Amino acid sequence: MAKRVHRRETIQLRDGSLRLVAVADTHSHPHAESARRIAALTPDHIVHASDIGALTVLDGLRSIAPLSAVRGNIDVHAPDIPDSIALDIRDGDETVLTALLLHIALYGGKLRADVIRLAAEVGASLVLCGHSHVPFMGRDRGLTAFNPGSIGPRRFLLPIVFGVVEIDRKRVALRHVDCETGETWMPPAVGRG
Repeated sequence: MAKRVHRRETIQLRDGSLRLVAVADTHSHPHAESARRIAALTPDHIVHASDIGALTVLDGLRSIAPLSAVRGNIDVHAPDIPDSIALDIRDGDETVLTALLLHIALYGGKLRADVIRLAAEVGASLVLCGHSHVPFMGRDRGLTAFNPGSIGPRRFLLPIVFGVVEIDRKRVALRHVDCETGETWMPPAVGRG
């Protein structure tokens, strides 16, 4: 098995806040509206939670905002891309939040034990991940987990969505955006039988 590569990066708040767009699972073919929808939000930074496919996808995202990306299970052709990144979100010299960016983190709605250990090692309170193509936000064992879903080819009946993480000195807000409409995406209501 290849050695896992981990990296640490710093992102500074701008005027006390930061808009981070999270994407995943492009599989070489991001949705035709994705670049336009993402650019319309004027993100300060973009993260790609892997299964990138063609690395030209990253060039397109970098043309919108600075980018951090990790390697997924289909990205064997990209040995220079790390397996995980600890993102220290800072306001001057103070770390406001540390997020752990990696590809596979969830099993159902629960964080994997190895991810919980790695999050503790790097001091992360937020885990950003991909892999399942299923948009998800939840809490497990004191950590917030956020899967932005996929902006790549549609899988089954899953939506084509990306995530937005709004960070300021006092709060973190998460949401999903539908690539096709540009509107905030919410899971369908479950009916009562």
